[in-house]
Amino acid sequence: MWALFYFILVYNLNFGCRMVKQYVLGIDIGGTFTKIGIVDLEGTILKNTVYKTGANAFYGDFLNKLEVQVNLLRKALNKNDRLLCIGVGAPNANYLTGLMEHPVNFRWGDKVPLVSEIEKLFGLPVYIANDANAAALGELYFGSGKNMKDFVVLTLGTGLGSGIIANGEILRGAHGMAGEIGHVNVDPNGRNCKCGLQGCLETYASVTGIKRTVFELLAEMTVDSAMRRISYDEMTGEMIANAALEGDEVALTAFEKTALVLGGKMADTAAHLDPEAFILSGGLSKAGAILLNPVITSMEKNLFKAYRGKIKVMISDLPGASAVLGPAALAWQQINRMKT
Repeated sequence: MWALFYFILVYNLNFGCRMVKQYVLGIDIGGTFTKIGIVDLEGTILKNTVYKTGANAFYGDFLNKLEVQVNLLRKALNKNDRLLCIGVGAPNANYLTGLMEHPVNFRWGDKVPLVSEIEKLFGLPVYIANDANAAALGELYFGSGKNMKDFVVLTLGTGLGSGIIANGEILRGAHGMAGEIGHVNVDPNGRNCKCGLQGCLETYASVTGIKRTVFELLAEMTVDSAMRRISYDEMTGEMIANAALEGDEVALTAFEKTALVLGGKMADTAAHLDPEAFILSGGLSKAGAILLNPVITSMEKNLFKAYRGKIKVMISDLPGASAVLGPAALAWQQINRMKT
């Protein structure tokens, strides 16, 4: 059905009206915020917005908010503009089933029907990918990965997501769920993870993980710290990053501990994949060199000698609204495949 839709639409766009501008809608569903934007083929964001996801509320409430926010965005389109399709990045989103399966930080159920419900809302084709897979496509099409064929994107947000580009294609795996580096084991007796396992990487190297580290350090260290005046629920990754940039000892130590764990697991990943680069994005990456330098040191220390000095580690250079570019890249990829 969607193949016929595309044929008619692309024909009309190419031959019917030369002034028509083409866009896709990118939707990034995070554990804390949802980001949506209207994006053209070059990755220019016409209009975007951010709002609270409501991961602990009802799924129906999320759909209602999504409908309202998308309809507001669509007002930025001119009469002759066309929205072609929708790309969605979400935790544990499976492109094979169209479902968000067992999402760790959500209370929407074990199998959330993203594709069918969003198609029903907007009457457009919908394509989904794991949020970090979508982020990796965004880097491949529009960001630091444009000239690379093999790299790994690590999204350091509420959790830790990962997207793997291998030979210029997203690595999906036999079950559509490849790239769950956030749930590799750091310590069998370590922190409890919402996924039900113990000692997962994301319980240490994510916004949630570094918050836990900060509060452990506040109990251990006697130094004055701006972190002592912020409650756990109010604390954000950006706050910790800003405190570290200002020289806060607790925040700096938290980043050092986080980088030590993350760099070690990046070395393990390098042994599996031999990537050209790791690209870090998300809230923790805003700390810049305070995170990047100790991560590189830890990774290099733990790397198999054949890889040392060869693998780049960089902070994503995409703009602040870049979360929508990953899902948008997914949508444009599908459109391009339909044309060929």
